[in-house]
Formats: sequence, C-alpha cells, structure tokens
Amino acid sequence: MFAVHRMCLATLLLCTQAGLQAGDIYRWVDDKGRTFWSDSVPEKYRDSATRVDTRQYELTPDQQREAAERSARERAHTPALPEPPAAAAPSGAAPQSPAPPVVKRPVEQLTESTDCATWWRLYRESQECFGPFHTLGGGLKPEAFDHCNEIPSPELKCGPYRD
Repeated sequence: MFAVHRMCLATLLLCTQAGLQAGDIYRWVDDKGRTFWSDSVPEKYRDSATRVDTRQYELTPDQQREAAERSARERAHTPALPEPPAAAAPSGAAPQSPAPPVVKRPVEQLTESTDCATWWRLYRESQECFGPFHTLGGGLKPEAFDHCNEIPSPELKCGPYRD
C-alpha cells in the first residue's frame, strides 16, 4: 500500500512539474490582502492559490500576424530615440567630438497665422514625438521635452479634428 501511495505521489509531482513548465499561472492573496500572480506559489499560500486559464489570452496565428503587422507600422511611424550620452572619457583619452544638437519635433512652430489643418498636423506630430516617453503611470519622462515641442490642442480654436 505504501508503494502505491509513493507511485501516486511521484505521478502527481511529474504532472505538476509538466504543467508548470507549460506555463501555468497561479493567483493567490496574501495575509495583507494583496493579490499575486506567478508561475510559482509560496508554500504558505499553495492551498489557497488558484490556477488561471491562460489559454483565453493566447492569440491565434491570425491575431499574432495582425499584431506583428500593426507593431511594424507603428515602429515605422515612431522616430528612433537618440542614443544616451556616453560616459565621460577617462583623463588622458582623446576627446570625443561633441554630439550633434538635438532637433526637437515638430520643427515647425505655431504662429498667429497658422491655419487649422497645419495646427492639427503639428499637434499630431507632437503627440507622436511624446509617445515613446510616456510612463506606465501615464506621465511623461522629463527628457521628452528635450526632444519634442509641445503643441497645444487646436480643438478650442478649430473644432474637432476632421479628415
């Protein structure tokens, strides 16, 4: 009888290991009420953890292809970020040539005579420039203003955007 339980336990462990390698995700709540999601659960919370069915989040091959195409289109319209400044050269090293000045986008600025179509174009260019500098919390990284000119929305003066 002991051998049967040992075989069942071994089988269960193998099945569990195979499942974990397949990408199982578990959800549990700790003593402070915080929810966690992970592929490994601390021993203390194994009884309360629930397996999450991740198949609902898997993309079909068509959806993967569409996402890749959309990403490629967005990358084509997003400017490359400039390289970060190099660390200071050690003393005795040859001086490096100065980096070229950063040209802020959009280059063109608003004037009193800017028409609505141009204003909307500049506003969209400004929004595209600031796009890569957004943080997860919705803010902007400070260096965004070193690369982008902020163009206010023309909606108050020109009305909603129309193609």
